Amino acid sequence: MLLVPVAVLAAFVSTGWEPLRAFDRAVADRMHEAAHAAPPLTTLMTWVTHLFQPNVFRVAALILVIWLVRRGERWTAIWVAVTMIAGGVLGGLLKLLFCRARPDFLDPVASTVGYAFPSGHALNSALAVTIALMIFQGWRALWLIPVLTALSRVYLGVHWTSDVIAGLLLGVAVPLLTARIFARTRAAEPVPQR
Repeated sequence: MLLVPVAVLAAFVSTGWEPLRAFDRAVADRMHEAAHAAPPLTTLMTWVTHLFQPNVFRVAALILVIWLVRRGERWTAIWVAVTMIAGGVLGGLLKLLFCRARPDFLDPVASTVGYAFPSGHALNSALAVTIALMIFQGWRALWLIPVLTALSRVYLGVHWTSDVIAGLLLGVAVPLLTARIFARTRAAEPVPQR
């Protein structure tokens, strides 16, 4: 299951495992150099990171919930709402649990506040896209959105690579887990007597 690699990453982050730290630092430094060397691409990545911020996906999920309710798909609407809330709460709790500092540069191209692990941008984009793919099968091209979102966060120097990987994995794992729980719960419901 996808929670296993997230747990492994979390263990490496909490213990300060040197190979992961070295990898994260090397990628961050290269991306930082690229960001300074290519201002137009940096501007594009800034637009990407703002366009695909967590609240955009929360509003999209709310619109989806309303649409599902109007179609009479109450159970699916509840699943979407619970999944988005659970994923968001889990991400926030993990940030508080690990208190991981964000990358720090003398001449940053972007800055933000809060803890780094896991990336909330990557998590929320993956949550929303996974939900959309589970409901509207066949829209696989949507996966470009979480990938671009995650890339923008590392490129702009506000997250480590392991932060966005954990966010993406959690964003896929949570909907799969909640869907399984909802399916079991629904199967356990008594059949109405006529």
